[in-house]
Amino acid sequence: MNDQTLDGPDAPRGCPVAHGGTDPARLYGPEAATDPHGIYERLRKEHGSVAPVLLEGDIAAWLVLGYRDNRRVLDNPRQFSRDARIWRDWQDGRVEETSPLIPMLGWRPDCVSQDGEPHRRLRGAVTDGLQAATGRGIRRHVTHFANKQIDAFAATGRADLVADYAEHLPMLVLTRILGLPAAEGRSLVESCAQVLKGGEGALAHNDRIIEILGELAGRKKAEPGSDFTTALLEHHADLDMEEVVSHLRLVLIAGHTTTSNLLARVLQLVLTDASRLSGLVSGQLNISGVVEEVMWNTPPLAVMPGRFAATDLELGGHHIQEGDLLVLGLAPGNLDPEVRPDPGVSVQGNQSHLAFSAGPHECPGQSIGQSIIEIGVDVLLHRLPGLRLAVPSEELGSTASTWEFRLDSLPVEFPV
Repeated sequence: MNDQTLDGPDAPRGCPVAHGGTDPARLYGPEAATDPHGIYERLRKEHGSVAPVLLEGDIAAWLVLGYRDNRRVLDNPRQFSRDARIWRDWQDGRVEETSPLIPMLGWRPDCVSQDGEPHRRLRGAVTDGLQAATGRGIRRHVTHFANKQIDAFAATGRADLVADYAEHLPMLVLTRILGLPAAEGRSLVESCAQVLKGGEGALAHNDRIIEILGELAGRKKAEPGSDFTTALLEHHADLDMEEVVSHLRLVLIAGHTTTSNLLARVLQLVLTDASRLSGLVSGQLNISGVVEEVMWNTPPLAVMPGRFAATDLELGGHHIQEGDLLVLGLAPGNLDPEVRPDPGVSVQGNQSHLAFSAGPHECPGQSIGQSIIEIGVDVLLHRLPGLRLAVPSEELGSTASTWEFRLDSLPVEFPV
C-alpha cells in the first residue's frame, strides 16, 4: 500500500486519510528509529490522545497516546478485541501472510489472541505453569546465570553490559524455566530480537523459534520434567500441541525481549547517576524503586500490539470503525501530560504505569521479569566493585523499532 492508494477511492474503510485526515506518521523507518518520542509528541499536538499512523507495509492503524485512552482500550475487551481475525485489513487482503507484522499482530492459538472464556482457559494454564516452574527456585536460577555471565568478562576489566549481560541473562533463566538446553536458548537471543525488530527476517526467525520449541514440546511429552513446558502439557485445561508451542513462543519472546530491554535501561540509569549507584551498593536504596522509575519513563515495550475495534466507536475524539487496528502507546501514555504534568516529579511507590499492560491481558510473568532484573543488578554490583561507565553518558545511543526503543550498548570498566 502506498500514499497514493491511501488517498484514492480504494482507500480502506477506517483509514484516517480516507476520512480527510493528514498523511499519517510512520512508526518505522529512519526517523522512527532515531526519534520515536519526537514522533509521539508531534502526533499528540496534531491529533490529541489518539493519532493515525502507518506500520510496516504502510498498514493503517491508530496509535493510542493518552494514558486514560490506553486504559480504556486495555480494560474493555468487548469493545477492543485482541482477536486479529476481525482485523479488516487482514480480512480484505491488504496484509500479506509474509508481512513482518504477522509475528506481532497475527492470530495464533494462545491466550494473547483470545478474549472471554477461551482466554481464561489458556491464561489459567499459563499462570499455573509459571507459578509451578518459578516456585522451584527462580532466585537461585538468576543468581547462577548472572554469575556465569559475569565470569566470562570479570578478568578483562571491561564489558558491554547490553551485549555481554542484559541480552543473555533473561534468556538463560527462561531456558531453565521452559526446560530448554542453555545452548539452544543462547541461539534464540537473535531470533527473538529480530521478531521485535521486524523487517525481512522477522518471519524466518519466528519460524525458527517455533521449530525449536516444537521439538522441545515433543521431547517433554515423551520425557516430562519439572518445567513450564511439562506443566502446560499436563494441565487440566487440556491444551493441544499447537496451543502448547504457541504459549512457549509467547513466554520466550515476551519474557526475553522485555526483560532484557528493561534490565539494560535500569543499568543505564544506575550507572549514569552516582547517587543511585552508591545507594544501591550501600544498601540505602532499594532496586525496586529504580525499576519502577524506568518502567514509567522508558517501558520495555514502547508500543504494544494490538487491539481491534469490535464495533464503531469514538476514542480520543476520533471515529474508530469496526475492524480498525489500534496499537497501544505505552511510552507516550506513561508520559501523558494530563497525568504527569511534571515528568521530573518522583513516581516512587506509584505502580499504575502501563509497562506491563493492564486489564485481562496484563502480563502474567511480570514478577519473574522483576526478579531477574533485581537479582541481576544486585549480583553485578557486588561482583564488580568500582563498576563505572567507560564512555560519557551522552554517547550512549538507542535504536527504535515500531515496538521498542532499545539501548545499543552500555560500555563499562572496573578494577580487576
